Amino acid sequence: MITISESAQTHFRELLSRQEAGTNIRVFVVNPGRPNAECGVSYAPQDSVEESDVRLNFEGFDALVDAESAPFLHEAEIDFVQQELGSQLTLKAPNAKAQKVADDAELIERVEYVIQSEVNPQLASHGGQVMVSEITADGIAILQFGGGCNGCSMVDVTLKEGIEKQLLEHFPGELNGVRDITEHSRGEHSYY
Repeated sequence: MITISESAQTHFRELLSRQEAGTNIRVFVVNPGRPNAECGVSYAPQDSVEESDVRLNFEGFDALVDAESAPFLHEAEIDFVQQELGSQLTLKAPNAKAQKVADDAELIERVEYVIQSEVNPQLASHGGQVMVSEITADGIAILQFGGGCNGCSMVDVTLKEGIEKQLLEHFPGELNGVRDITEHSRGEHSYY
């Protein structure tokens, strides 16, 4: 479920050595499966453990995951990186915003997963997002932009040079292109 690097395990053991005996760590997702999902790590004192928690054993400590967060932390990786200017704990959880779908799921579900897990996090830095409306019989993904992408002058570049290339790489032979159905002309519906 969750991979914790050796350096991160050492870091956690050092932190936990200064806590009350029996304290472990908790890995969680706030708003799991949603575009605003965020992951975190906190201390887990003994009195905070729930019966439904998933317990992952590591050398010297356990990582606890609540039942709701567990499926969204599949393939998550925690690392502790030390650099010249300091150190940083990183938590990568590719399924936090959308649960991974089966390889044999419908094409629209697999495209939606890639949009939610890979494309929308990139667009979020500009306050935007995109969603799949449908996939036509001839393999065209019909997309609709929202937020900061609605009315953006760079939307054509984002669509063709970014999203389309990314989706065609993921789904060769299944998708033939993308088309935007968003009303981008300035008006009441515009983001800005």
